[in-house]
Amino acid sequence: MPEPFFTRSLAPLQCGRYRFSLSNPSARPLVMGVLNITPDSFSDGGQHRSLDLAITHAENMIAQGVDIIDIGGESTRPGAAEVPIEEELRRVMPLLYALADCGKPLSVDTRRPAVMRAAIDAGADMINDIGGFRAEGALRAVSDSDCALCIMHMQGEPQTMQQLPHYADVVAEVSAFLQQQIEVAGQAGIGRHRLCVDPGFGFGKTLAHNLALLAQLGEIQATLGVPLLAGLSRKSMIGALTNRPVEQRMVGSVAAALFAAAHGARILRVHDVAETVDALNVWQAAAQGSAQPR
Repeated sequence: MPEPFFTRSLAPLQCGRYRFSLSNPSARPLVMGVLNITPDSFSDGGQHRSLDLAITHAENMIAQGVDIIDIGGESTRPGAAEVPIEEELRRVMPLLYALADCGKPLSVDTRRPAVMRAAIDAGADMINDIGGFRAEGALRAVSDSDCALCIMHMQGEPQTMQQLPHYADVVAEVSAFLQQQIEVAGQAGIGRHRLCVDPGFGFGKTLAHNLALLAQLGEIQATLGVPLLAGLSRKSMIGALTNRPVEQRMVGSVAAALFAAAHGARILRVHDVAETVDALNVWQAAAQGSAQPR
């Protein structure tokens, strides 16, 4: 695969019960499948609210080649209202227990330390925090486990983050925040081998901010020295570039995922697992001149 921006020195990522080597340029990025169990997520809200529907969707993603399943019990779309912790736990925990032995790492998308702790106790392999583990007690909740942490950048809060976001230099400021949180995690005893970072496309960013970050993903990862996760799937930036509604953004999302992979992203968070895996496999085979065993 193309590797002009690839960081060869990445350590394997410890992800709970699993360990991923992400320094091999011939290996495709990990595909993280989104499994929202919320009534109001921007793309798939309400589609997987029942336990049976959510399990079926997870099984479908596994058959399609997903590498990590990311479970979310609280919508963080722009303008979304908070839900009580008890409600988030009620949504997340039964699914986490039901999928415990599915053979794939389970990530929980939460910014609440109480949910983090409960998820880890139930066997979660990764905690994906849009708040970057800034909440009081967040790092304490995860420090004594072996789960992976995804540190994301967000300017503001979901309710207000898209109200005139502003940066003097979005790439420098996002990179500085992520570097700071990596260091704070280290001070809490959390090794870099457990960390990945997400620049937070669409979380307090304009289209211009998102495109600047996308263009410089390789430099961001090279600076930080940990795997970079890109979550571009079906977001408003794809809609702005294609003039398509959410349900018609699959092609644009796959194109963005391929660009992110070419520029160093090692984990791609997506709604369309089969299409993304197929695109990565074709691109990889073409770049290498040979097909890899599936």
